[in-house]
Amino acid sequence: MKKNRYLYSALVATGLFLATGCASKLDVSPTQTIDEKTALATSRDVEVTLIGCYDGLQDVDVYGGAFQYVGDLYGNDNDVRFGGTFQNLLEIADKQLTTGNATATATWRDTYVAINRANNVLSALDKVDENKRSRFEGEAKFIRGALYFELVRMYAKTWGDGDNATNAGVPLILTPTRGITDADYKARNSVAEVYTQVIADLTSAASLLPASNTIYATKGAANAILSRVYLQQGNYAAARDAANAVITSNANTLAPDFGSLFYTYLDNGGSSPAEYIFSMVVTPQDGTNDMNTYYGVTVGSIPGTSGRGDIRILQSHIDSYEPGDARGAFFLRANNNNYTQKHLDTFGNVPVVRLAEMYLTRAEANFRLGTTTGATPLADVNRIRNRSGLASLATVSLAQILKERKLELAFEGVQVHDLKRLKATIGGVAYNSPRLVFPIPQREVDTNKKLVQNTGY
Repeated sequence: MKKNRYLYSALVATGLFLATGCASKLDVSPTQTIDEKTALATSRDVEVTLIGCYDGLQDVDVYGGAFQYVGDLYGNDNDVRFGGTFQNLLEIADKQLTTGNATATATWRDTYVAINRANNVLSALDKVDENKRSRFEGEAKFIRGALYFELVRMYAKTWGDGDNATNAGVPLILTPTRGITDADYKARNSVAEVYTQVIADLTSAASLLPASNTIYATKGAANAILSRVYLQQGNYAAARDAANAVITSNANTLAPDFGSLFYTYLDNGGSSPAEYIFSMVVTPQDGTNDMNTYYGVTVGSIPGTSGRGDIRILQSHIDSYEPGDARGAFFLRANNNNYTQKHLDTFGNVPVVRLAEMYLTRAEANFRLGTTTGATPLADVNRIRNRSGLASLATVSLAQILKERKLELAFEGVQVHDLKRLKATIGGVAYNSPRLVFPIPQREVDTNKKLVQNTGY
């Protein structure tokens, strides 16, 4: 099932129809565009546009899969094998991208589309009902901040690889683009400037968002992504404190057993478990889980499973789990290949960030700093180990914390970013190799002469 790419347009049309009233419903002039003053004239119009932001997030080339599978294929260090035929994914798996790579092109385009929708919401906050204004602002800033973080991690040198103040990041567009002129062609801001904007947006979002917000962004989601940002920067105190804020809010709880975290449609009625701090909701009516597309496979004994089975798990990865680890048993054998069970559910929700990650971030940061904010590193690591059926450790090292993080969060998109911040070699490629930075799409460079291409392309 392909994603309903017309949802946003349909929602806008619905909102505008409701705003016109019955008296004028027969007085219709055909148009191809809608004046911005009309499109964002009421609080309802802005709300519809905000829903469109989430539709943009859900896109398969954004948080509907691409951010996650890129993190896994790019970060592959003898963990997976790509057995598919799509050239764009073969290039990522081989760490040999071209400037016309379809994933690089679509992710850039679709992410900026979602950012532009968020900018439209932020430009019209004065139209929003007062009791909703802070939440709308927080959600739009969360979306913009999270997306710029993903863009700068994919299309620029990693934080700390050279001078952040001069390394080219991505263009920061903070106002709506409603028509293209020469003024809309922007140069790339520095990596430092992009991170500064990301932190500003997410910090503001954390102050504005409620603790609970149905399937939408919450205070915890903003703090969780902030924790990732700070960890990527090596700002361990800030990463620890943001993770601790999520944990101590008690808005989310660890699932009682590892296996219950997945199969959200087949086993959980389409709801994400309480451990999911933020996720992309997929239903039979709307949304596609591209992690399912590439990681999943049809299993006859489990109705409701599907997938191309392109990303296979290597035995070397499976062998890295201890005996009795539920995570190590969460694989299956089909068609002479190993597959993770995390993404078998055709309509399973796509996890973006889980509470287990916050415990592991707090453990790592506390260990590095020699602090015990919230809990000791040993207690946090044992909490995650015990949930998977493993005995508690008596002592813990940084290497053990990092191993628990890799095994717990495997195939959820975090690996390449962890290895980059740790300055590790990835599949024989140095962490700061140009081969681990996406190209600026050729179509963008051809159109916008202010864009400078990344080294090596």
